[in-house]
Amino acid sequence: MKRAAGVLFLTLGLIFIFSSEAWSIPAFARKYSISCKVCHNPFPKLKPYGDEFASNGYVIKDKETPRYNIDTGDNTLSLLRELPIAIRFDGYLSFDNAHNKRFDFSAPYIIKLMSGGEISKHISYYLYFIFTEGGEIAGLEDAFLMFTNLFKTDLGFFVGQFQVADPLFKRELRLTYEDYRIYGVKVGQARADLTYDRGVMLTYGLPTGTDLTLEIVNGMGLDPVDDFGTFDNDKYKNFMLRISQDFLPEFRAGAFGYVGKERQDNINDSLWMAGGDLTWTRPKFQFNAQYLYREDKNPYFLIAGAEKIQTQGGFAELLYFPRGDDSRWYLVALGNWVDSDQPDLKYTSAGLHYGYLLRRNVRATVEATYVFKSDLPKHLRLGLGLITGF
Repeated sequence: MKRAAGVLFLTLGLIFIFSSEAWSIPAFARKYSISCKVCHNPFPKLKPYGDEFASNGYVIKDKETPRYNIDTGDNTLSLLRELPIAIRFDGYLSFDNAHNKRFDFSAPYIIKLMSGGEISKHISYYLYFIFTEGGEIAGLEDAFLMFTNLFKTDLGFFVGQFQVADPLFKRELRLTYEDYRIYGVKVGQARADLTYDRGVMLTYGLPTGTDLTLEIVNGMGLDPVDDFGTFDNDKYKNFMLRISQDFLPEFRAGAFGYVGKERQDNINDSLWMAGGDLTWTRPKFQFNAQYLYREDKNPYFLIAGAEKIQTQGGFAELLYFPRGDDSRWYLVALGNWVDSDQPDLKYTSAGLHYGYLLRRNVRATVEATYVFKSDLPKHLRLGLGLITGF
């Protein structure tokens, strides 16, 4: 019976799709009449050229931008002739033996509309709207304006909604269904984490291969406005500073620090985070690693008996591409680890992911993740599907 169920899982799973959103969308390939391969390997993972394209406001430096603005006779007006859009449809077939030990068909699980591009020289935008997630309207996640080449330097400025961890590793560009767990950890009743938040981000690159990033955010996540029409319901802002250095063409290392404070019912929680990360790249391999330490002084916002909570964790990810950029298939091994004084945050997992490119924008995937430690007993999660962008 178990063997029959496995065959059924492998056979039927290929008709369902699940995917990860990215800062690059098929609209850019249509705009420049280029293959997804130019920026991705495989999509949505960015190659260095694709990362440069995104950082440059979705403009290819050595290729003339197509004339896609309407000529209104007003040289101070930038009006797109056509709005660049793309659609993602996410569904999946999964099995998790920690719950009812049944296969679950969820299609559609996510439907999203994505748009992005250059508004005018050195001014760009990116956003996506999730029409449905788990059967409910989810709304906007990434949504920001981007200003590049400020003061004719390599200074960039973002304003809007984005993921705080984007300068570290972009969660939405990962190839696995399993997440980078440490980025989404919320301690106690505190709302700050390294996923989505509202604020500003400054980036600057030095000729020495040093990249600097400063973020100033609300520290409230994507909570809606309060009764006074404000997103941030206290007077504090949170700050993150990050430095990254290229030591060799194939090796990069970085470090960051994050400090913040939140106020609920006239009681404060002060928190800080620090960590390091590295990437080692070879033609057929890429290794990514992240470590993070977090300390909250009063995350339950208690009047008396405040308890400091320490949390640490990270992930390690190894990717294999047998033919480098020309690979039609690839492998990913991902391990997650979270340890905390708050028991329900503890998490340890290890998983394997296999993907095959049916087309440049369609890939079949198989993924298995074993969870050694969580708020549930040890369990195995299986997923199988197709990832597509159009």
